[in-house]
Amino acid sequence: MAFDNVDLRYGRWDSQHLYKIKDFALLGEQYTESSSESSLVCLATQTSVERLNSLPQVAANWHGPMSVAVFCASHEEFVVLQYFVTYMRLCFPNIRENATFHLLTPPDYEKLPRLVSISFNMRGKFDCQYPDRTLKALLKLRSLKSLQWRQRNPYPQNHMRNLARKGCQTKYTFLTDIDIVPSTNSVPLLNQFLKTANCSKNCAYVIPTFEIDVRASFPRSKYGLQRLLKKGLARPFHEKVFIYNQYATNFTKWLSSTTNDTEVSISHIVTNFEFLYEPFYIAIDSAPAHDERFTGYGFTRNSQVYEMHIAGYQFYVLTPVFTGHWGLQRKQARPAWREQQNNVNRRKFDVFKSEIFLRYKNDPRLLLQSKKNQILIK
Repeated sequence: MAFDNVDLRYGRWDSQHLYKIKDFALLGEQYTESSSESSLVCLATQTSVERLNSLPQVAANWHGPMSVAVFCASHEEFVVLQYFVTYMRLCFPNIRENATFHLLTPPDYEKLPRLVSISFNMRGKFDCQYPDRTLKALLKLRSLKSLQWRQRNPYPQNHMRNLARKGCQTKYTFLTDIDIVPSTNSVPLLNQFLKTANCSKNCAYVIPTFEIDVRASFPRSKYGLQRLLKKGLARPFHEKVFIYNQYATNFTKWLSSTTNDTEVSISHIVTNFEFLYEPFYIAIDSAPAHDERFTGYGFTRNSQVYEMHIAGYQFYVLTPVFTGHWGLQRKQARPAWREQQNNVNRRKFDVFKSEIFLRYKNDPRLLLQSKKNQILIK
């Protein structure tokens, strides 16, 4: 059983003594070798237990090291995690070989309900064809008290991102969320590009993200993605929910750029940086950490990207690689509690913004104009 030797009573504290952390709680069998020999880039991703069913599809397209941070809110969730990770390692060789798991637990973990014994019949449910169905069955082990705790406490997204990032052992880190699926053949294409990447440490390579209609198959190439876009079965990520989230990527320019499916290249440079821009990107992990004051939803990723902008980072959009997120999103489908958490984080961001201006001594308006001038000169 996965995590058999893990004792969650022990671990290092985060900087605010809010959570306990277990780094490298379960190591992929080939993780060390793939991180040191065959790959320059590691995929760093984070998730709660109930969304781990997305990992098999991520792993189907990403054949390289994966650093996976998992938030485990109770002993019940830990048992679910043990069963489901065991299932994934049995069913999906790439997860067994390349996925390394790190755990984060709340301080009152021990006070939440424990599963003393399990009378759970897994017969007929451990089917390698159906990870969604398998996890759904396991999640029924959680009690009402555990579910209520989860509803009252915001998800520590930035703690999780930092944990996943630091678990990567490669030169470059590709930071994503668990439901962001890379395009096929990404690892060898990116490795070839990064071998000859000619950039200072203050640069980030943006991978464009698209929403994919659940009625469609995941596109196997940029051309396949373009066909879905023409049919209305795909669109830029968050286009209808919050356009500023990805707008600066300039999807029109990316889609019109010349593509060689066997080679990654820079499509264009981001020149119209937006205040709330939050792309998924590849960078050396000397990039600023995600500020852990932001928990729940809102300002978690874009605060870190904004600090990169103030620190002088340049963002380059790559082609033909991309990522996909299942489902065409609608704003009205989002629950009210997300907006409440967003409002709390908005107030925190005002303080954060003042701090980074002082830290880097940069006026963002002057910085943006300077970058535009440099691009014009080139």
